[in-house]
Amino acid sequence: MIHYILNMLKGALMGAANVIPGVSGGTMALLTGVFERLINTIKAFDLTALRLLATGQFKQLFRHIDLTFLSAIGIGVGASILIFARLLEHLFENHPTEIWAFFFGLILASVYFVAKKIQKRTAAVILFFTTGTAIAAVLAFTEAASENDSFLYLMVCGAVAVCSMILPGLSGSYILLLMGNYKLVMIDAVNAFDLTTLIPVALGATGGILIFSRALSWIIKTFHDQTLALLTGFIFGSLSILWPWKEAVEKTMGDRIKVVGYDYFLPHAEKTTFITVAIMATGIITIALIETMASKLKTN
Repeated sequence: MIHYILNMLKGALMGAANVIPGVSGGTMALLTGVFERLINTIKAFDLTALRLLATGQFKQLFRHIDLTFLSAIGIGVGASILIFARLLEHLFENHPTEIWAFFFGLILASVYFVAKKIQKRTAAVILFFTTGTAIAAVLAFTEAASENDSFLYLMVCGAVAVCSMILPGLSGSYILLLMGNYKLVMIDAVNAFDLTTLIPVALGATGGILIFSRALSWIIKTFHDQTLALLTGFIFGSLSILWPWKEAVEKTMGDRIKVVGYDYFLPHAEKTTFITVAIMATGIITIALIETMASKLKTN
């Protein structure tokens, strides 16, 4: 039972991370030691699973898809998204700099702990790290698209976002932001439980993750260090998205005002800056504690 509760907490960390533009649930999965198990569990939804379901062999089916683990992660993720969608809406409106600072600290520490998992530092590893950093940095300065609530586009958003959600360093929420549908999906639809928006997103997410998990599982097994290096680069490059000291660049589109980018600046030496830096340090300490707890659980 204790392992089930712990996996729910790990899922909650993933769900909370996925709500934040620039933070990846995959990073939390990697840090808490469930990333590869999660990928393999999702991959288990295959023809064998369908055969076991069709023949009524439910016990074997549950074992095949690792249902105990998957249900714990799923409950944690779902509950966390529902809770944090409302909480973060309030915090981003009233304390944006502090929230960005906390998550900047989280991701900064994540770079170190994920990089530690790379076994050999080769030229290929350095190249993949540099490539991942460049890709994430380019995404950070890409102008967001306009909001689109068509059924097909929402399915595409779901497929693309869920794949990036399980990739450490690539934020599914930020991808939704770039696609123009972050507020529509993660704030408005989740808070209002709007099924006309959530159903096509869920359909796209289901199809996308079933296909993507197979490819990612093979890549990790075949090119372990290079894959981790690329993912570490994604995480490092995403720091530019989370820099706390910035001003939103807004553009009026029809009857809406949309954030299309940010103007970044360095803070002044004042009380609020020191408080923000302290909050950033709290984010770093949080990840250090998560990594320490995860390491202890692996040895028990």
